[in-house]
Order: sequence, then structure tokens, then C-alpha cells
Amino acid sequence: MSSMASKIKAYSVPLFLFSLSVFYQLVVLPRSFPASHYDVLGIKRYSSVEEVKEAYDKLSSKWNSEAGIPATSDFIKIQYAYELLTNPLWKRDYDIFGIDEQAHIMDKINLQHAGESISGIDLPLLEATTFDLGFHTFNEFTSQEFAPMFDSSKPWLVLVYSLGSKKCAQFFSSWIDITGLLDGVAGVGILELGELQLAISLAERKPTGKFFFRNGLPSLVAFPSGCKASACLVRFEGDLSTDAVIDWFATKVLGLPRILYYSKESLGQNFLAKSGPHKVKVIFFSKTGARATPFVRQTAKSYWAYTSFAFVLWREEDFSVWWNAFEVESAPAIVFVKDSGVKPVVVHGMVNNSEFLDLVEKNKQQELPQLRSATSMELGCDARGHSRAGNDTISWYCVILAGRLGPELNKLREIMRRIQERLSIDSESSEADKEQPLALTGAFKGKRLTFTWLDGEAQEKYCSYYLHSETSYDTCGPRRDLIDVPKLFIVRYKRNASEDDIKVNTKPKKIFNVFEDEDVDPASQLVARYNGSDEISQIMLWMSEIIRDGDTRNLPFYRSKTPALVPEDSEPIWSRGAQSIFSKSIGIKQRIYNNISRIYDYLGDPRIGPILLLGALMSFGTIWLIRSQSTHPTQASQLSQSNAKDETRARRRERAKHAAKKDQPPSITDSEPKGAYQMPLSDSESE
Repeated sequence: MSSMASKIKAYSVPLFLFSLSVFYQLVVLPRSFPASHYDVLGIKRYSSVEEVKEAYDKLSSKWNSEAGIPATSDFIKIQYAYELLTNPLWKRDYDIFGIDEQAHIMDKINLQHAGESISGIDLPLLEATTFDLGFHTFNEFTSQEFAPMFDSSKPWLVLVYSLGSKKCAQFFSSWIDITGLLDGVAGVGILELGELQLAISLAERKPTGKFFFRNGLPSLVAFPSGCKASACLVRFEGDLSTDAVIDWFATKVLGLPRILYYSKESLGQNFLAKSGPHKVKVIFFSKTGARATPFVRQTAKSYWAYTSFAFVLWREEDFSVWWNAFEVESAPAIVFVKDSGVKPVVVHGMVNNSEFLDLVEKNKQQELPQLRSATSMELGCDARGHSRAGNDTISWYCVILAGRLGPELNKLREIMRRIQERLSIDSESSEADKEQPLALTGAFKGKRLTFTWLDGEAQEKYCSYYLHSETSYDTCGPRRDLIDVPKLFIVRYKRNASEDDIKVNTKPKKIFNVFEDEDVDPASQLVARYNGSDEISQIMLWMSEIIRDGDTRNLPFYRSKTPALVPEDSEPIWSRGAQSIFSKSIGIKQRIYNNISRIYDYLGDPRIGPILLLGALMSFGTIWLIRSQSTHPTQASQLSQSNAKDETRARRRERAKHAAKKDQPPSITDSEPKGAYQMPLSDSESE
């Protein structure tokens, strides 16, 4: 009994594999290939419509007699198969892609007419689908037009549908909304299953080679930017609602950020306070609470260096809060919050995409813009760039207010904003008063003069480069004490028309500066610092004199390497890979279901059973061979072991005998005693 148990234990693996292969072949595999509608009619698969009608007529001819009347469930199966396979669209979808979206009707009718006669069943069981697209026109793909659509790098969303699908007909109202929301963001198109070659290329394929759409029709397939093959496409597997589809496409395919909603309690603490002081805050007031459109989200991503976006759900009871804060009186509305103390820009009513983009471009900068790495070129305050007036401008100016964030800096920022306002409008003063600031006014209106402010704490190296003095620590770098002294200075940039003739004297590289970058900026820089009062007239007079001298006098042409501005913001999350962000439209249950369905696809592979059986046979043979070698030693091995023992004994006796002879004294009887010596005979004895 114990030997039998040990054998069963030794062969447990092959027995398990064999049992698994039998179970798979007899239970799992038949369930993966249920009886088709052709089997119900008793004909071979993919039979023609005429053959289906002949088989149905043959079966129905037997129903005239009471003995030939089928059971209600059998009649429903036969009638359903006949109606499905005689409709050309339904038959095409079923034969090629296995689509049978109306199968639930059989269960429904069975429950309604259980135990009743088949005469009480209303025929036909299925209703033909009608499409009513109204006046809407869609970009419909064909085999000839599909490839040229992807010549550009823009992303695409493709709807795969069938004219025979009732679900597709119902979804087209949502598709109209989706098309409108993606206008200007991505390309959209539709593909009917009649374009067989294209439909097969967009379908999934089971291990058996069968093409299918996992969640049936309609099916949404996205091609990310630059994707031109089916290997890189992305399939939508969530709820077929407009919001779910748009959020999935914008987040996972386009990689756009989500714009959050805030309440009156959280807007100030979680949005206004946490957004950088250099950014303009864009706040949307919505009545519906709808998610931000892809175009708004794309704009938020494009202007991320300048703006921060937020949404607020409008409630009538909060009217006084929003009126006092931003002067918003109704929704929809868009508010642009700029510098501290500056009145927000409020736009009431609906705006289209182009109008919204114009608004953001117009209001992306603060009234007094901050000098940052993202804005230096655009403001014309970079020696590597050019003036706002154009690339042909030889000299231009940048007035920079540097300091740490605080009341002192805010006070001077307000003064600089007032100077900008004065220069922006035509002065009504007399000609005598206009003589002095004439150079200042001309430079500003000609876009050769820019006003900006610099965060001296964040841009310590850049700030110290221009304000290098014993007291620069009061303006630049981390705050050391309670003293903050903002400084105002102006930089004159100048490019030489014949820069190729200018030779920059460079020192020979030494061991300690061999790794230093000795390239200089193309524009020369001269810096003038302001040490006067905070009166606007005095500041304007000083700037006017600097500009007049810079334009008329022959000043030195000095070029150097300006320190780079430090980026204020870290890299946004969507630039690090929005593909990893799951869409909220796909819940946990949906993901679990998708994973189970993929496992089920592989369980229907008919090759699994033979593989399991082959594994059982191979493991059985291996175990038998190992056991036979270990339990039955050969005769040759036994003989070799005995011979080895005899040789060992003989060697031991030989060593003992040799040792005994070694210790014995020499004897006269030895043929040649040990140490014997032959004495030679002398000549005298021979005589």
C-alpha cells in the first residue's frame, strides 16, 4: 500500500496535467465554441442566404402537424437564426466579427411566452435598424482615403459602426456632440464595417484567428499624434457617454491636464494661494458643472507657463461673494485675475474657441509682466534675442524692477503700472511739457521699451549680475533680515549691424576655466541704476534721459555672458506621461471585466489541450527514467565496486610487507648485503 502511495506521489505532476487536459477538452473548449445559429438550422457555417431560407422552409414544413410542432424555446431559436441570417447586414457582422447584439431578445421572449403555444409569439422577432443622421455630415473613411488622412501628425478618433446596429444608431446623437467638442483639437471620422479591409485592421484578433470587437459596436479607436499603424492605436473600453469619451480622449490620448472645480471656500486657499505669483489666474464660472472642453484643456496646457485655470459652479446664493471678489454677476463668465490690486478682467456670456483663444493671448501677461525664463525673449529683455519692435531694431531698452515679494515690491510695481498707463494714452499736456519725455514716449510706442519686474529671491544669480554691489543682498537672494529694498534699473541692448566684424577678445583657457562657457551674448548691454525718489515724474525723467543718451551718444559696445534665468515652475504632471493617468470613465469593475475577458480569449485556444497532454507525457517519461535508474543498479556497477575493494586490500598487504623488510638487519646470506664494498687487490700480492 505504501509503495502505491509513493508512486502516486511521484507521478502527481503528470497526473494533474493529464486531468487538466481532459477537463479542458471536454468542458472548457466546448463552452468557448457554443452552437452557432447555423447549427440551429442544421446547415454548415457561412452558408448563403438562399441555403438559410431552404433550411428554414424545410423545418417549418414539419410544423403543420401537431407531432412536428417544436417547443417554444426551440421555435424562438430557429426563428431568431432565420431572421438574423437572412438580413445581409446582420449576417455580415455575425459571420466576420461574431457580432450578435440582439441575442438577449431570445431570453426576453422565452420569459414572456413560457409554456404557451408558438402561435402567440409575434413575428418578426427582430426589427430592422434605421439611421437618421439629419443634416449632419461626417468624415467617413474609405480604403482610398484612409491613409492620406494620417499624413499630418494630429491625433484621430475613429468610430467603427454598422448600419445594421441599433446601438450604433442610438450612439450617433452622442457622436455629434463629441465631434463638435473635438473640433480644432483632433481629427474625427467614421468607418462602416462594409469597408472590410479597414475594419479588420482596426479589430482585435483572438488566438483562433477570429476577428472581433471586444465590447461590440459602436467601437471607438484613437490614433495618438504620430501614430500611423494599428500597433499603436488606443481602444476605448469605458461607458459610451459623451463626457466619458471626451475625458478619456483628452486625458489618455492627447495628454491634456484636467481642470478642477473649486467652491467659494476652496478657491482662495487651494487655487489662488497655490498658483505662482507670476501667473494670471483664469476662472470659469459654469451653470451646468460640465467638464472643461478639450480645447480649453489644450489652451491650459499651451499657456501653462503664463496662466493657471480653474472652474467654479455658479450658485445664485453665492452671488454676493463673486460680485464682491471679481464683479461677476452671472454665469457663464470668464475672469482673468492679474496683479495684486489690479481690477480683474471679466467676460460674461458664451465665447467660441477662436474668441477664447484671443482672450487668453491678450490677457496672458500681468499688467506689469514678470521677467522669467519663459517670457524673457517675448518681452525683449534677453541679450540673446531681439526687440519687440522687430529683428531689424538695433537698440532697445528694458526697465526692470528687482526685489523680493512683499509690500515694498508691490508698492513699486503699482508705480510702474501707472507709468505704463501714462505712456499708453496720449498726454494732454502742453508742448513744453512734452519735450522732456519725448524720447521715452517714442520708445514705448515703438515697442523699443519694456517694463517688467524680477523676483530677486528666485533669480539670485541673474539679479546680482546686474546689481553687483555691497548692498545687493538687500534685493537679491534669500531674505536675511526684515529689510527689503527693491531696485530699479534699465538695460540698453544693442546689436551691431556688422557683427561679423566685431572681434571679441578671449583669454587663453587655463586649467581652472577649461570647462567654462566663453560664448558671449550677441547683443551688448549697458546698465543704469536708479537711485532717486519714488515720484513718477522723477522716474520718467530719468528713463527719458537714459534712452536719449543711449540713442544719441556713441557708448561703448560691451558684450558678456548673462546668467540664465531659473525656471519658476517644476515640470507639469501631464508632460511626464499622461498615458499612465487612468480615465475616471473606466471604473474598477470595468478594468476587472476587461482583464477577465482577455484571459477568456486565451482559454478558447484549441492548442492548450494538446499542449497540456504533451506536458503530461513528457513529465511522466522523465520521472519514470529517473526512478528506474535510482532503484535498480546495474551488475556492472556492483562488480566494479567489489574489484575496487580487492585492489584496496592488496595495496594494504603490499605496503605492510615492504615496511617489515625495511626494518630487518642485513644477513650473510643476502646475495648483496646492504653497504657491501669490493676491496681491490694490490700488485704485491699478485706477484
